Order: sequence, then C-alpha cells, then structure tokens
Amino acid sequence: MKDNYTICNCKQVSFYDVADALAKHKNFKDVLEAFENVQKVTHCSTGCGGCHDKVLDAISELLMGSEKL
Repeated sequence: MKDNYTICNCKQVSFYDVADALAKHKNFKDVLEAFENVQKVTHCSTGCGGCHDKVLDAISELLMGSEKL
C-alpha cells in the first residue's frame, strides 16, 4: 500500500485525495483529462501551482496501476 502524503500544501490535498477523485471517474483518455477532473474535485494546483508536476506524477502512477491503495 502506498503511503499517504500531501501533494498540494495550499489546498491540503493528499495522494489519497487524488486517488479518490480518480476512482470516481474511471474512464480517462489521457493524464491531462484526468488532471482536470482531479483539479475540479480537489482544487489542487489552483493556489501557487507549485504542485502541478507532483499531481501529474501521482495521476500517472495511479492510472498505470503501479500504485495500489
């Protein structure tokens, strides 16, 4: 199981929050579409934007199935 950690400090969004947002909508064409959905649900990367790449990395891990919760 992946350890939970904070991805977005501005909005207090964790890895598990990103995973939960993805679980609600399973069919994505690409990572950017998934990012937009996660952003709508969690509001991550809408503050300073410094977490943008971390959010994309987490989404990629989750969509590729390399991380199981």
